[in-house]
Amino acid sequence: MREVHFTLHIGADELLRYYRGAARAVIAVTDDGLRVQFPADALRPFVTTEGVHGRFALEFDERHRFKAIRRI
Repeated sequence: MREVHFTLHIGADELLRYYRGAARAVIAVTDDGLRVQFPADALRPFVTTEGVHGRFALEFDERHRFKAIRRI
């Protein structure tokens, strides 16, 4: 399994788009400059009234499919 790191800053207003179904995926740029896409609902454990903010590690398999995300 491979892992990449990135920082997210998604405000509460923007996060509402994900919950309303206007956007189903999040695209982030990793520390290495790679663009990664993963399901927006994977962020639910990290949502606060201010949105989602912090450093994260994204795990994916050898076929580049999303496996897990965790705050670091």
